[in-house]
Amino acid sequence: MKAMVVNQWGEPRDMKLVELPDPRPAAGQVVIDVRSIGCNFFDILMVQGKYQVRPAFPFSPGSEVAGVIREVGSGTDGFAPGDRVLGMLGWGGFASVAVAPKSVIVRMPESMSFDHAAAFPIVYQTSYFGLVYRARLQPGETLLVHAAAGGVGLAAVQIGRALGARVLAAAGSPRKLEIAGEHGAGDTIDYSQPGWDKRVMELTEGRGADVIYDPVGGDVFDLSTKCIAFGGRLLVVGFTSGRIPSIQANRILLKNISIVGLHWGAYRQHEPALIDRTFKALFDLYEKGGIRPVISASYPLSEAATALEEIGSRRSFGKVVLHP
Repeated sequence: MKAMVVNQWGEPRDMKLVELPDPRPAAGQVVIDVRSIGCNFFDILMVQGKYQVRPAFPFSPGSEVAGVIREVGSGTDGFAPGDRVLGMLGWGGFASVAVAPKSVIVRMPESMSFDHAAAFPIVYQTSYFGLVYRARLQPGETLLVHAAAGGVGLAAVQIGRALGARVLAAAGSPRKLEIAGEHGAGDTIDYSQPGWDKRVMELTEGRGADVIYDPVGGDVFDLSTKCIAFGGRLLVVGFTSGRIPSIQANRILLKNISIVGLHWGAYRQHEPALIDRTFKALFDLYEKGGIRPVISASYPLSEAATALEEIGSRRSFGKVVLHP
């Protein structure tokens, strides 16, 4: 098997493509012939040693894979060689063959491609959990999605539309706004321009957004508190701006708003059954055409560093995938 390996903390360009022995499954594991790999921003952080998970050297990054089961270990009832599956690994996905516990793999819908499957788990799970379970988005409400052309942003735009919300998309360039509009957003807002919060108020006739989906933090969070509706929910998903914001509690009180956090990964420990239920709901939306992963670029496994640079430089939109 081939794998991109990290031997010391550094940059994605420091990863090495190596040949390794093919793995065998232990009890409760399956071995997957990988067809497609999803790339994420946190893969860069893991390579740099800046992520909350720091695997022992040597390791391969990569949390999302899609492929065909080659071999199963004992205790993997329900799965068999030849099954098409997607997997949500902690790491180890930047490889032509991956080992996964039964608990983190899901059988793909027959209509789903390997690229879509590799681009699917984290962003759609995150956005569905945030909008449905945490923010309680209702049909007819106004949803404002920040970083709307990114992976979780585009997923939130599509899910919000499928749930019957009016979707406003905010992003930092005309091209990214165009992409968000092509995939379900109604009105678009350039938040690189001063006064974007006032534009939200104009588009909502002075009411503000009922739910604000924020993976950015920093100044975007600060101004979101000025364009949120009475009784609105500001969903904190991440801090790609680099600054973790804070808020004066009187702002929460005056407009009866809720600041709602989402750490999707924690549900794997605390409520794993909810993840299975969410996959069923998302696969149903996929097969009905309500949601569809957007892939901006694909690279061979040997060019994994270029793929991660595409994400780190913010040139990408949607998802970037690798092909081993």
